[in-house]
Amino acid sequence: MAREFGRNQRVADLLQREIALLLQKEPSFREVGLITVSFVDVSPDLRNASIYFTCLKPTCSEEALADLLNERAGHFRRLLGQALPLRAVPQLLFRLDHSLNRANRLTELIERANQKD
Repeated sequence: MAREFGRNQRVADLLQREIALLLQKEPSFREVGLITVSFVDVSPDLRNASIYFTCLKPTCSEEALADLLNERAGHFRRLLGQALPLRAVPQLLFRLDHSLNRANRLTELIERANQKD
C-alpha cells in the first residue's frame, strides 16, 4: 500500500506551520497585519521551498512585503534550522498567493451575471 503523503508533503506541512508561527512572533511583521501562509511548495530534492502568502490587511503593500520577506529569508531559514528536525533547511522564496484575489474576482463576476439575469 502506497503512503498517502510523501516526504515532500510532510516537509511542506512542517515549513508552513513553523513559518506561520515565526511570522506571528517576528516583531518587524507585527505592524504589517495578518500574514497568512497559504501554501508551501517544496522541490523534489528538498533544496528549495516556495512559500505562498497573503496579507489580509487592506492597506498592505503585498509587493513590498514580498521583497521584505525575501530579504529576511536567510534569517527565517536559520530559525527554521533551529526549530525543525531537518538535516538541511530548503532555500526559501516568498511569493504572493493570488488565488484569494482570483476567487474574489470570480465571485464578483458571478454576482454581476446573476444580477443581469
